[in-house]
Amino acid sequence: MRLLKLVPDNTNVDFLRWRGIAISISILLMAASIALIAVKGLNFGIDFAGGQVIRVTFSQPPSLDSLRQQVGGLGLGDPSIQEFGSTTKVAIRLPLPEGDPAIAASKVRTELTKQYPGVRIDSVSMVSGKVSDEFAMDGALALLLSMIGITIYIWIRFEWQFGVGALFSLFHDVTLTLGFFALTQMEFDLNVIAALLTLIGYSLNDTIVIYDRIRENLRKYRKMDITSLLNLSMNETLSRTVATNLAMLLALGSLMLLGPDVIQSFTTALLISVVVGTYSTIYIAAPWLIWLKVESDSFVPKDEAKGERVHKEGYET
Repeated sequence: MRLLKLVPDNTNVDFLRWRGIAISISILLMAASIALIAVKGLNFGIDFAGGQVIRVTFSQPPSLDSLRQQVGGLGLGDPSIQEFGSTTKVAIRLPLPEGDPAIAASKVRTELTKQYPGVRIDSVSMVSGKVSDEFAMDGALALLLSMIGITIYIWIRFEWQFGVGALFSLFHDVTLTLGFFALTQMEFDLNVIAALLTLIGYSLNDTIVIYDRIRENLRKYRKMDITSLLNLSMNETLSRTVATNLAMLLALGSLMLLGPDVIQSFTTALLISVVVGTYSTIYIAAPWLIWLKVESDSFVPKDEAKGERVHKEGYET
């Protein structure tokens, strides 16, 4: 029985041929993402913004505008109302109440029961402003420390040029993912922070596989042009990259279609990370080695490299 091959043997794709176009597109997307985050901001969930969230299921799809007016008329502050999962399921987010939060939830329950027969209150949750601030600080710190730790690890295991390439690649991935959430205004909560940390680990894993093959080839082909060497390394790992990413996409696609609503933001962030992380490994992490002047003999001991050059020049003479 023949094994299924997703990538033919001896592939020779010239990935770096388009590195200039790719980095230009990446810079534009990163600038657009930063602008979106600055202008539109992220739609912080209750974990970060604080407040009270009441999840409600109606017997018939309600008018969101009418529902917003009815809840807003209770004097509990300006409500944010969004559908989630289906047209009959609604999340009502309210600012932190000044008094007893149970009273605010009771007012909403009474109003909805009166206006919408058969309505069901699924859950009521609340996060205080102090706790939400702590969540935001801890989440940002976790992302920052993970990126710094990864850079140090790659610097020690490889060379500083590899560490810089990996750090910029991770920054690129996180920025584009945040830009997507700013554009779509999907709820940004702790699940997304978990997805971003997973994204950093997943992207790093892919980057290290290719970096490791590049390092092996740097030792093996000391006279090869660096661009050709990088292309060779990525083609040699292409089968593994395709198989791994395809498996991830199948699993995440199933979760997107069949998974519960509560992890939609987590699944979406991971789905983006698979695509963006693979792209950045090929067109961000690897080309950085060229821009940082890495050559096929850059990491050869000086005495050995000098001997090879003398031998080569003498042979040519």
